[in-house]
Amino acid sequence: MKKEVKPVKKIVPQKEERPSKLKEPVAPYKSVKFIPQLKDFTYTEFKKIADNTPFTQAEWAAILHLSERTLQRYAKSNSSFAAINAERAFQIEKVLKEGKLAFGTAQNFYNWLKRNPSMLEADLSLQSLTSLDGIEKVLTQLGRIQHGLFT
Repeated sequence: MKKEVKPVKKIVPQKEERPSKLKEPVAPYKSVKFIPQLKDFTYTEFKKIADNTPFTQAEWAAILHLSERTLQRYAKSNSSFAAINAERAFQIEKVLKEGKLAFGTAQNFYNWLKRNPSMLEADLSLQSLTSLDGIEKVLTQLGRIQHGLFT
């Protein structure tokens, strides 16, 4: 009687991927690129956001890259904002929520931002809220403050 020989399966160990020391984890507060319902974002919806902030109409105009007159026209006719302006308004709303978490109130956050605080990368100001890069820097600094890292 011949014994049937079964082939032996080779077990090849899998290589473990080691994380690179150069890669830093990305913080969850870093991303502000979310787009909720931007279609038909009217002045009434903007007013709901603006009423919860200490920003003046001139500051909102600068943040949204609009003129004050355009904001007044939108208010009068309850016009819809362009998608890019609506997205910026939602980004600022997120920044204000984080600012309230870090400082307790929107007014305290506003006062902090008006003092042009320093951080490792650059100085912050209200002008920082006019660009995506500036918004990300403000959110980064707010995250550091919330975690007790005052650098």
